[in-house]
Amino acid sequence: MERQEQEAGERRVRAILVEPLIRRGLKRPSDSKVAVFEEGLREMCQKLAYMSELNLAGLAEEISARPGGRNQDQFWQINRILNRAAEIEPPSDSASPLLRAVFSNELGRSALRDGWAPELRKIVRDERRWPMEFAVMKAREAGAQNQRRMEVLARRVAQGLSIDPDDAVFLRRRQEVQARCEALAGEGQA
Repeated sequence: MERQEQEAGERRVRAILVEPLIRRGLKRPSDSKVAVFEEGLREMCQKLAYMSELNLAGLAEEISARPGGRNQDQFWQINRILNRAAEIEPPSDSASPLLRAVFSNELGRSALRDGWAPELRKIVRDERRWPMEFAVMKAREAGAQNQRRMEVLARRVAQGLSIDPDDAVFLRRRQEVQARCEALAGEGQA
């Protein structure tokens, strides 16, 4: 995201999410110091700058309907807001330091080399944590199966044979995701 877009996004988060909640009377969580909460709001605005107005408004409505605190008059914890926002509108891959870290690591490079990067990406996006051994094994297995399917389809296309429209979509999407994973590896190393 370019600087102007980022700044406009931050202003949008402040105007559509933060300020309406403050006008409704929500206060900082009681266990949070003023300076820490203000800094958390600033960082939250930076991180949520990618979100659409509609999804920000939806998030604001959800928070105002279920405020935190014993008296139901407090903002949610910043981390809870960020997690809920990611469920409503997941950030792009390039916005995720975790995805960049995974794909610039040997694990990600191995997945790229061996053809199971799209499956690894899906696991990391869904779980939002460093993949555990069992998840890596599942990604490798699914990746091997999908890689074989992709090779068969690519051979058919190269021979000039027609493929099912669903297979064409699968082939195109898998190539797109593979390219995104390669870009993530590059971004993480830059």
